[in-house]
Amino acid sequence: MSGRGLVAFAAAMAATAGLVGQSAGAPAGVQQVQSTGLQQQLDTLLSDPRFQGSQVGLVVRDATSGETLYDRNGGTRFLPASNTKLFSSTAAMHTLGTGFRFHTDVLATAPVKGGKLRGDLYLKGFGDPTALEADYVALAKQVAKAGIKRIDGNLIADDTYFDQMRLGDTWASDDESFYYSAQISALTLAPDTDYDSGTAIVESLPGATVGAPAQLKMIPANGILKLINTATTGAAGSSNTLSVERDHGTNLVRITGSVPAGATVGQDWVTVWEPTLYAADVFRRALIAQGVRIDGRIRTAAAPSAARQLARDESMTVGELMNPFMKLSNNMHAETLVKAMGAVAKASGSWSAGLAVTTEYAKSLGVATNTIRLSDGSGLSRKVNVTAKSVSDLLIATQKEPWFQQWYDALPIAGNPDRFVGGTLRSRMRNTPAANNLRAKTGSLTGVTALSGYVSTKDGRKLVFSMISNNYLTTTRPVEDAVGVTLASWTDQAPVAAVRADTSRTAQLAEESCGNDWLKGC
Repeated sequence: MSGRGLVAFAAAMAATAGLVGQSAGAPAGVQQVQSTGLQQQLDTLLSDPRFQGSQVGLVVRDATSGETLYDRNGGTRFLPASNTKLFSSTAAMHTLGTGFRFHTDVLATAPVKGGKLRGDLYLKGFGDPTALEADYVALAKQVAKAGIKRIDGNLIADDTYFDQMRLGDTWASDDESFYYSAQISALTLAPDTDYDSGTAIVESLPGATVGAPAQLKMIPANGILKLINTATTGAAGSSNTLSVERDHGTNLVRITGSVPAGATVGQDWVTVWEPTLYAADVFRRALIAQGVRIDGRIRTAAAPSAARQLARDESMTVGELMNPFMKLSNNMHAETLVKAMGAVAKASGSWSAGLAVTTEYAKSLGVATNTIRLSDGSGLSRKVNVTAKSVSDLLIATQKEPWFQQWYDALPIAGNPDRFVGGTLRSRMRNTPAANNLRAKTGSLTGVTALSGYVSTKDGRKLVFSMISNNYLTTTRPVEDAVGVTLASWTDQAPVAAVRADTSRTAQLAEESCGNDWLKGC
């Protein structure tokens, strides 16, 4: 039905059935108001005063036929934030394949005599963003099992599978110490099973007495990050003001503030400057723990092409990676996949090569790529521009891909509290018709919010939608949620009460405290 048809349909329904009164039992965070007609209800939501002086695009389409049911600024370019991951994730599933695995190799060219490797040992990364300390321990065990007890050369870290550009185009410098903006290297390490590659965790506890220094521990232990601790222990019940930030261009991490007496273990993530050396240091420690002595130092260089493999570690498949990647909106996974696509498809592990692959795939689906611009894979870049129409084209076309179900299952699910099911939507649209129904990718930057995905109406009709908002001063995310609930509540059989966005201060505080992709505690 066209937009004009929907208006006529709404008018006819109002004339024959009258307006629907406010319904009882409205879910928390939304209120019911009198209205009829899908377009009319969406128009009302997008007339919210929070959009004054800002921009919003919304496209709603039938997921099967592709018919456009609503279009507000669908062809206008917007900054999409993490909705960019819809492009990089689908391109990766197509280009790399669901069964693709990253790997990390230990190599050598020198002979082993009497338990001694008479030369250098090479640690070569191929982009694995899921490599943990345990994986480097497993590699060290393989080296020891090969009969090597001593290395009389250096440990050479090889990250040449990717280029040397560590940070993306227009990434903010004041974000660089935070976990969502880590450096991208073909040889890296994650401290956790969220797979936050290129980061370490600083654990904190109060000291024994008030005024004593806070107790700190790094996970994993390493000699790359240097902690400068001026944090103290505060009185019981006082505010936790601990701050963990890395100095730009260094691995000096300053811990300031106060931890209240009696507090439990706190965790703060911090990025590492040059994660290649970080991974190599953790591997060196694992070798020593396995009884393998290293006479030389850690160096960086390319491994000789003739080097033989002594050990290998493999990642989960790309299909499996989609779940932590998309549920938690992991920026580093997006960028690693982009560079891996460049390496595999164009023999260049660079952003430019990988983004070309990403754009080519979107074009093959019928997306008008001449109207959009992709400048990274995660959406951290403020040079990315897409349209709600282009996102909806992508979402409709990918339904025909053989891997679609695995990718679709990786999208966050509204209102589901399980962190690896609901993902970044787990606290949104709870106890509404959208809960455990709407599946979509979120997006967050200052002044930017986006939500694009799939939802079924009350009649079981599957819809595709894309909503992107830019340049607001007061968050418009409650309007996004109201749009999602409206679509999930809709029925063509009878007039339905409209949903109004929550304008309360509670909604504003919820957005500030737990509404963004980059807040680790959410």
